[in-house]
Amino acid sequence: MESGAVRDTDPGLLPEVASMLTALDSGFPDVTTLTAPELRAIIRSRRAPLQWLPTMRDVSNLTVDGPGGPLPIRVYRPRHDASALPVIVFAHGGGFVFCDLDSHDEFCRAMAEGVGAVVVSVDYRLAPEHPAPAAHEDMYAALVWAAEHATEYGGDPAALVVAGDSAGGNLAATVALAARDQGGPPIAAQLLLYPVIDDDFDTESYRRYGSGYYNTAAAMRWYWQQYAPDGTADARLVPTRADTLAGLPPAVVITAELDPPCSSGDTYARLLAEAGVAVRHRRYDGLFHGFLTIPALAVTRTARTEIWEMLRTTVTTR
Repeated sequence: MESGAVRDTDPGLLPEVASMLTALDSGFPDVTTLTAPELRAIIRSRRAPLQWLPTMRDVSNLTVDGPGGPLPIRVYRPRHDASALPVIVFAHGGGFVFCDLDSHDEFCRAMAEGVGAVVVSVDYRLAPEHPAPAAHEDMYAALVWAAEHATEYGGDPAALVVAGDSAGGNLAATVALAARDQGGPPIAAQLLLYPVIDDDFDTESYRRYGSGYYNTAAAMRWYWQQYAPDGTADARLVPTRADTLAGLPPAVVITAELDPPCSSGDTYARLLAEAGVAVRHRRYDGLFHGFLTIPALAVTRTARTEIWEMLRTTVTTR
């Protein structure tokens, strides 16, 4: 594991990080006091107007067949000359409860441009209206669609990547398992960005950073209650429930020190490596859950560049 050098000589936080955390802590609603529709409405109302940047060669809003009915996706094709680009099937974060294609539009564009890949963003069904494994099943359906239609968008079906941030990282990890076990499309890599691996709230990072760092232990408990009201004894919900992690695609695992799920993400990277999976694991010290979707932070722009390179290397050397 590498540790990101994001602190200065002061033992405290970088000034821009401290300022952003203060703003996030003061502005983000207490999810435990709201219904899911109320929470979504509040978050949408505070979203800045989309700028549709960076620009793409083309962006296609599609509806494909999903296990629960029509499944919206958005396909980003970057301005790259290669005739067959990697294809990243991406699941957004949001506690399994909120966010959508628009909330992660800038991030998907940046990833498509930075990696040099076609990105398929998945608008999976949200909890609690659609409890687990609905989101997992939608993500898997999108992977199958991408494998079948990649060439139509300049993509290489032999270079499929499953990716996601936060709750989406959980979906990417569990879909990688499902593809292995169900004979699904071969996956070249999995990109797990501060993934929500499990519902263990007694890890070191939960104890140390469970409040005061934007994402809280109380919020994480609430998200799991919405997503998995019947428990989590299923590898479609918690990837460490699988009998083995052997045979999974190479992984890039990114964690953030100040994030309650950090320890579980670090542990998952270690377990993958112990199972013989090629792993590139980077923990960014002094950073918090969700930082990669805040491009105003200089450290985010640096981290993105590093992560895009890690993913390119993983796909090309698998």
